[in-house]
Amino acid sequence: MKTIGCVINQDIPRPEKQLVEQFKDIQVANLGDCMSRTAAFSQTIRPMNKVKLLGTAFTVKVPQGDNLMLHKAMDLAQPGDILVIDAGGMTDRAIFGEIMVSYCISRGIAGMIVDGSIRDSELLSEMEFPVYAKGVSPNGPYKNGPGEIGTIISVGGQVVRPGDIIIGDGDGIIAIDPAVAEELLEQVKKIVEKEDAILETIKKSGTYERPWMDEKIKEIGCDGCIEGK
Repeated sequence: MKTIGCVINQDIPRPEKQLVEQFKDIQVANLGDCMSRTAAFSQTIRPMNKVKLLGTAFTVKVPQGDNLMLHKAMDLAQPGDILVIDAGGMTDRAIFGEIMVSYCISRGIAGMIVDGSIRDSELLSEMEFPVYAKGVSPNGPYKNGPGEIGTIISVGGQVVRPGDIIIGDGDGIIAIDPAVAEELLEQVKKIVEKEDAILETIKKSGTYERPWMDEKIKEIGCDGCIEGK
């Protein structure tokens, strides 16, 4: 009999690497603007260093304070995958540290995100490998299981599916369904072009035209508004 809540799914549809790479220099904030400004992971999950994150989600779900299934996931993940770990949000016990990160680097894994804690934070802060976590704790994990690999999970208040495109920078993290990635790229390129033009105008003339601002202020009936302004 199978144990409910104990699953290993290796049949993960991954997007083409060429598609993923097109997100390399795009800021998470601009992507968020194109995704109704509701798609970013909770800001409680923060970068542990300054290395940007880009790759394909390899999802892991573990009981709070346990990393048995993460150990297995490290063996199964492919180069370019990002280990996205639902650890229940508990921060009292670390899920991974320097040794596990070093192993992931050796296997070509592209990063690690945990809705929980890490340890060896000072060492991880100096590594050229992106790590995002909710907290830091010296307490090590149990290794009892159960857990899930390659299933739909929730991390930082967002649903993450195996094979989602994951982008992270100093502002935070976003997961993108590959099915909408091409359309999203077109939208975000327009935003980048618009912002570049605004910045160029500010640089050259010191002006920042925002006609919507006064219109909105008049609309809300702000006391002290000048008629017609």
